Amino acid sequence: MFKNNESMKLGLITLFASSSTLICCALPALFVLLGAGATFASIVNFFPQLIVISQHKVTISIVTGIILLLAGLLIKKTSLLPCPTDPDLRDTCLKTRKRSKVIYFASIGIFIFASFFTYILPIYL
Repeated sequence: MFKNNESMKLGLITLFASSSTLICCALPALFVLLGAGATFASIVNFFPQLIVISQHKVTISIVTGIILLLAGLLIKKTSLLPCPTDPDLRDTCLKTRKRSKVIYFASIGIFIFASFFTYILPIYL
């Protein structure tokens, strides 16, 4: 069984995974869209790893999507587990569940934003 602490860790993992999608894929498109291509070129000059990461954007997006799906299922599963009867532990349990859901939905938002700028917006430009 999963504990609420593990649910919080899953939320943080999804946030990290969706942030990697944002960094590799959405930021370049956003900079170019805003007319800041030269700024992005300077950033790539300072962080050349961005080019390597961008070359694998499809793989990163697929893995991130899978992680988000699995984490969502596991967070849902842990939310159905009972909290302790002790009032302090119960409050901690409920707070942790709420925080992990907030982090998870923030991760979903970042993933959708990154996917939009990476795959949908270039079709219309």
